[in-house]
Amino acid sequence: MPPLVVMGAKIGCSMAVPPAPSGSLIVPPANKVMGCNQPAANIMDNVVGKNIAPFPMCQAKANPTVIAATAAALGTPTPAACVPVFPAPWSPGASQTMIANQPALHAGCTLNCAYGGTVTIAYAGQATIQVS
Repeated sequence: MPPLVVMGAKIGCSMAVPPAPSGSLIVPPANKVMGCNQPAANIMDNVVGKNIAPFPMCQAKANPTVIAATAAALGTPTPAACVPVFPAPWSPGASQTMIANQPALHAGCTLNCAYGGTVTIAYAGQATIQVS
């Protein structure tokens, strides 16, 4: 069973520059479930600006800011500011554990950006509580 994800989990995007985990997950206390004294996350904790801060730079060829920067550099691929778009929740989510009426978020979940990147969880924020 994978670890439950809680506030402060370390996340990274495959299209971020650098690709190493460079973000933290923010979980609103309104979920009202605590794990290791931190608010626990569910699959709907995927909102840019609320749960996930933009990553520093993006190299996804479908990202409009990357397209513009590459055009300005006369076709030389150029990373640009990241403003991710997540059209769907984290997947797959826990099959048996619910938080705020949604599947719990576990360390094996991923989040796909509309521009081609995949956000993964490098550290769940705790290692004691496992979910199924």
